[in-house]
Amino acid sequence: MSRQRPDTRLNQFLRIARLLAGQLDFLSAIRAVAAEIAGIVPHDHLDVCIVRSDGKVHTAYETGIDTAWGSAPQAPVDRSPIRSLLMGEVDHILTDDATRDPRFRFPGAFTRPIHEHGLRARIHVPMIVHGEVIGALSCSRHEAGAYGASDVRNCRYIAEILAPYFFALRAAEDARRSAIVEAEARAREEGLRQGALRLTEALEAERQRIGMDLHDQTLAELTRLARRLEQLAEAPAAGRADLLPLIASLQDSMAGLRQIIEAAKPTVLQLFGFRDAVENHLDRAVRDSGAAIATRVVDSTGGALDHLPGPVAVTLLRIVQEAVNNAVSHAGAADLTVEMSAEGGVLLLKVADNGCGLGPSPRRGGAGIDNMRTRARLVGARFAIGPGPAGQGTEMRLTLPLTPAGAPEASEAVRAAS
Repeated sequence: MSRQRPDTRLNQFLRIARLLAGQLDFLSAIRAVAAEIAGIVPHDHLDVCIVRSDGKVHTAYETGIDTAWGSAPQAPVDRSPIRSLLMGEVDHILTDDATRDPRFRFPGAFTRPIHEHGLRARIHVPMIVHGEVIGALSCSRHEAGAYGASDVRNCRYIAEILAPYFFALRAAEDARRSAIVEAEARAREEGLRQGALRLTEALEAERQRIGMDLHDQTLAELTRLARRLEQLAEAPAAGRADLLPLIASLQDSMAGLRQIIEAAKPTVLQLFGFRDAVENHLDRAVRDSGAAIATRVVDSTGGALDHLPGPVAVTLLRIVQEAVNNAVSHAGAADLTVEMSAEGGVLLLKVADNGCGLGPSPRRGGAGIDNMRTRARLVGARFAIGPGPAGQGTEMRLTLPLTPAGAPEASEAVRAAS
């Protein structure tokens, strides 16, 4: 290696520092200084790998040759060929021929680029800030034995210049990631709040509808019957013939009241279980529509649905009921299937039809789809609706992770919504 005057070398180091200024990302920074570094430590390939804050993964930023190291978004530190350096076990690595050096060979080592690109002579030095190894600077040449102790020393100087800047870039990236995560969390929270508000409004409208049904139908009928009974009580000649119409009207009122109660509270679910509740609603929805729809219910959950907390089960049933109602009322389908399965700790509910589909703007079901989505979020489930297999019909999919005990806990919001 040719020797340079100390002031010349110092100027090179200062130029590296100046070239870093204004670089806002890792790749731009390493490429900005690559040529200046080559004047100090010649190389065919140069890379900086940055260890993420958790210390478990790292990302490589390279120049000179594009390798699989640089194309991987991140890789485990324990698979890096220089893991001993990144873990602080050694203070540098110098090798004459990395393709033969046993230090780079261990089970799972990500060494393919070394052999693919013939990176034989290699220097690796740590980048340290506040006693923490935040990454490593690596220089490689195709020529074996091209580096010596003076090159290691110069690499250390360069790493000391790069380390603070790259540490600042890592801190800025961590801050950006935290800001994104926080913004997404706030957006999810706001979305859930808005969805819960819409659902509450829908529930209030449903309560008002039930109240009006009770007032206009059941209460009015019972009032009429009470007045007729008062009249009969005052009539001395009242007999069985006078009572029979009243008995029939009373039975009709009771039947109407049962329908209102059934719509408000899924007693079939409580008495017979989730599958029977789904089958009951499916049969009734198709019967009431008057449409010729072939239905099928497939349950391979092994009873997992019947071990869910009550409010969670009611919420899932409401979602399935809404999906069935949409299919029956709007799809024009000839076949309608409800499938329920539990595998790998995940519960899957699917409602599929072979009807007209949602179209380019999925407004079929309108607010009903929004309510299904909100209900799903309230119990921690993932909701999706779109075209069925091969793009035909519509398929609603609901997936819910199950806890070891069998189901998630039900929150107060879920209890209120159910």
